[in-house]
Amino acid sequence: MASSILGVGISRVWIDPEQLDRVSTAITREDVRKLIKEGVIKAKPKREISRARWREAKSKRRKGLRKGPGSRKGRIVDEKELWMAKVRALRKLLATLKRRRIITRSTYRKLYIMVKSGAFQNKAQLKTYIKEKGLARTLP
Repeated sequence: MASSILGVGISRVWIDPEQLDRVSTAITREDVRKLIKEGVIKAKPKREISRARWREAKSKRRKGLRKGPGSRKGRIVDEKELWMAKVRALRKLLATLKRRRIITRSTYRKLYIMVKSGAFQNKAQLKTYIKEKGLARTLP
């Protein structure tokens, strides 16, 4: 009865343990209202949402965990990752050309620096540049 008067669930009704005999004699809704007014029966406060899981996740993020591409909003692969992939591919091509003796060591060094400066967007551009400038002995 008290829960319906207070407008809360049964689990949120608090009854003063020292006044249980008075509460047990309350029969009508009016009796219960009087006990609520006196403070014998009260509504417990709502339970807040626990922040424990949030704190644990925050500490893990500080350690570098939970930061993978699946946890990110927006662009999945960032600019730096793309840059690294592109430069590594171009450098690998240059190393292959040097190993096969298609380009000289000095040409390799010049092109390596150009790759680092961002002169080429992709491998096709690099190959075209080598052909146009006549830097290769024979291009594959």
